[in-house]
Amino acid sequence: MNNWHLKTAQTGLGLRRGMLDSLADLKDGDVDFMEVAPENWIGVGGKFARQLRSFSERFPITLHGLSLNIGGPEPIDIELVKKIKQFIREHQCPLYSEHLSYCGDSGHLYDLMPIPFTIEAARYVADRVLQVQDILGQKISLENVSYYAPTAQDMSELEFISEVLELSDCDLLLDVNNIYVNSVNHRYDAVEFLKALPGHRARYMHVAGHRKEAEDLCVDTHGSAVIDPVWDLLRIAYETFGVKPTLLERDFNYPPLVELLDEVNHIKEIQAICARHDLSVAGL
Repeated sequence: MNNWHLKTAQTGLGLRRGMLDSLADLKDGDVDFMEVAPENWIGVGGKFARQLRSFSERFPITLHGLSLNIGGPEPIDIELVKKIKQFIREHQCPLYSEHLSYCGDSGHLYDLMPIPFTIEAARYVADRVLQVQDILGQKISLENVSYYAPTAQDMSELEFISEVLELSDCDLLLDVNNIYVNSVNHRYDAVEFLKALPGHRARYMHVAGHRKEAEDLCVDTHGSAVIDPVWDLLRIAYETFGVKPTLLERDFNYPPLVELLDEVNHIKEIQAICARHDLSVAGL
């Protein structure tokens, strides 16, 4: 599993407790990996622990955290990081990612809040990323997040993301849906933004559905099917940065497994098309 990131054309699905019964019907080859939020599984015993083990014995399990609070004002929760490290070892998880945001201030805020786009904030976040990476003994990946209200902006969102990744030398979890959502809400060109990201740091990608509230407002929900403009953006991401392992996120409003696998298979189809194009360009 240590070579997981070298296998580029892979597709994944989020492992959620509300989907455990239906996911038990997964067949070998339906997906290449699964993803969990470690906070939802650390310390869990009994039936849930046995179910998690049944999946981690069949599929590589990547971790996508919810509460590291990498941009928050409170000190890093060292005990949580140590528990995540143990979880990584226990289940041989090839990758741990988190959100480039904050979610706590003297308590958990139960939402992902935007960090001010300033050089001081970028340095602050990078120092905290380095602290976490030092404890884990490995790089982490940070996800470009959706946000709805601008904060202090001495630099652009793109410049802020690039600065944090450069200062901390961490990887990027490229969330294609978040780019689309932000492009609608903050009125910028999604393709232009995507192509300007430091794609050489992209370790893997997320794709998901969202809710359209108005012509100029989208909400990142992970509760619906992926729409065509987001599929198009995923294709452009592959064409720009190469095919990367890609996960379909679905956090509620779970459809039948066959519908989720249809979306997973659509990822596979886009990957195959882009991979063939790369070979053709290379003359192979």
